[in-house]
Amino acid sequence: MLFRKAYKDIKKWFDSTNKNALLIDGARQIGKTYLIREFLKNNAQSYIEFNLYENDLAKQAFETINNAKELLIKISALATSPLIKGETIIFIDEVQAASDVVTKVKFLIEEGSYRYIFSGSLLGISYKNIDSLPVGYLDILEMYPLDFEEFCIANGVSNDTINYLEKQFKDLIPIDDIVHKQMINLFNLYTIVGGFPEVVAKFIETFNLQDVYYLHESIDKLYKLDISKYTQEKTLLVKDIYSLIPSELNNPNKRFILKNLNEKGRFYQYEDSFVWLLNSNIGLFTYNVDNPIYPLLASKERTLFKLFLCDTGLLCHYLYSDNVVRILNNDINVNYGSIYENVVAQELKSHNYNLFYYNSKKNGEVDFIIENGTEVLPIEVKSGKDYKRHVALENLLNNDSYNINKAYTLCQGNIESINNRIYLPIYMIMFFNSKKDVDSQIVNIDISALK
Repeated sequence: MLFRKAYKDIKKWFDSTNKNALLIDGARQIGKTYLIREFLKNNAQSYIEFNLYENDLAKQAFETINNAKELLIKISALATSPLIKGETIIFIDEVQAASDVVTKVKFLIEEGSYRYIFSGSLLGISYKNIDSLPVGYLDILEMYPLDFEEFCIANGVSNDTINYLEKQFKDLIPIDDIVHKQMINLFNLYTIVGGFPEVVAKFIETFNLQDVYYLHESIDKLYKLDISKYTQEKTLLVKDIYSLIPSELNNPNKRFILKNLNEKGRFYQYEDSFVWLLNSNIGLFTYNVDNPIYPLLASKERTLFKLFLCDTGLLCHYLYSDNVVRILNNDINVNYGSIYENVVAQELKSHNYNLFYYNSKKNGEVDFIIENGTEVLPIEVKSGKDYKRHVALENLLNNDSYNINKAYTLCQGNIESINNRIYLPIYMIMFFNSKKDVDSQIVNIDISALK
């Protein structure tokens, strides 16, 4: 079994005293179902599983219920093993296949006999199936393809090596040259193989990039079938957007240009189609901000964005087909910039960052801009040797009104810190993590004079 960080998150839910259901959301083929099954085998005293994509009777049961009692009667009839009150966990897979399954979970939670795990990609959220998520009844865990650290572990990189790299990252001390070169090579391999568990497992078994090619081809076809199944009258448009992502990223500024869909098109005409790609987790949206001040969301431009693919291996498959070995050979004709930026988008998103980039006519463009607490951090991604040229970063750092104290450049070079400019090897993106747990903030306001 491949090591997945999400396993610990499922365990945290399992051990918690609240009785909320758990929804594991993410793109198809990222290993949600397999991970849940393995967890339940190892931890649950009793569990049953229903796949609403494959089991028509289960799908009909969930679509036609009016209350918890009725649903539990149908679940008992369909179950292949006894339901044990207080012990059985009911796992409902591919929830997007039936109408409004997740919103009905509050009936079951209130009834209280069992616990529930849902898995799906919410593929049809903007068109059908899910009216509103049951707030207060449902914990949501976002899951993604294997990140680079998980890929390293899958390929046999030791915990000692990862701990060493993380310590150098925190202390800003250069990496040993041999380790650094091998990590760059492993990172470039990751850009090709990507993080779909089936692809990673097959590569580790055979080390054959031809196997990787065929699996990526299969996943690409599956995504296109999903688009046809769930987007109804928008199918052709969503397919066009999906197919345009690689070429748009290969352009110099990498921003998605709407006129490439329709010369006279307006964003509002296509918003539902973009929302579908966002909610399916196939597309990673990185929105423009023109004012790099906390909170970045306040200056987000909804209609200006870069659109990355959920998996770098799928992007390389699109761009270089069965010639991906050119990346390992450092072919000068390969546009590493788009590939490296896609990996950075993946890593930041899977590590709980909201994705933004900065662009202004006056100051130029910075590839990513993120928040660590209330601190705003610009990040440039450089694939060439001239990685110390960064006019836009200088403009941000030199503007006192922005209060930006440091900036990162991710590159193929080693760790180096020059004043408030920090140069990191591209693989160090695996150590960027956003803390989402909110500390207690108890406030006592004196209103005695108002009483």
